[in-house]
Amino acid sequence: MNRSAAQLWRRDIVGVADFAAHSAYPRFHVANLESGTVRSFRVAHGAGSDPEHDGWLKWFSNVPGSNATSRGSYITWEWYAGKYGTSVRLGGLDPDNSNAFDRAIVMHSAEYATQAHLDHWGKLGRSNGCFAFSPDDFYEILAQLSGGRLIFADRLGFI
Repeated sequence: MNRSAAQLWRRDIVGVADFAAHSAYPRFHVANLESGTVRSFRVAHGAGSDPEHDGWLKWFSNVPGSNATSRGSYITWEWYAGKYGTSVRLGGLDPDNSNAFDRAIVMHSAEYATQAHLDHWGKLGRSNGCFAFSPDDFYEILAQLSGGRLIFADRLGFI
């Protein structure tokens, strides 16, 4: 399912995932364009993007079944109850993530994205390509980014 960028009906807050950083670092940035504030959080990447499971994203993929993270612009859609509880559907807006909806790439919380997991393993766990956050952070992110807002993901090198 492909929906156009014109459906970004909320342009006040955006999320930016900088997958150039290791998963141990806050690399998902929620920028409030009206207030000029930014909050940063840890986010897991897909297992297919990090086959050695060393915490570094090696590559992106849009291929179904790859379990990899896709780069590009996403629109946030509705909430739903999924495997990890409340989750947010995402639509890919670029050729590099056009299969996001069909691949069920979403935002959700996960225990493998918690501080306790990081303290034990030195890195976050890996998703199936989804944006997975600590349950402690997810509801703040959900409140900020749900329903028609933009998320952009790539290797940007902010850190």
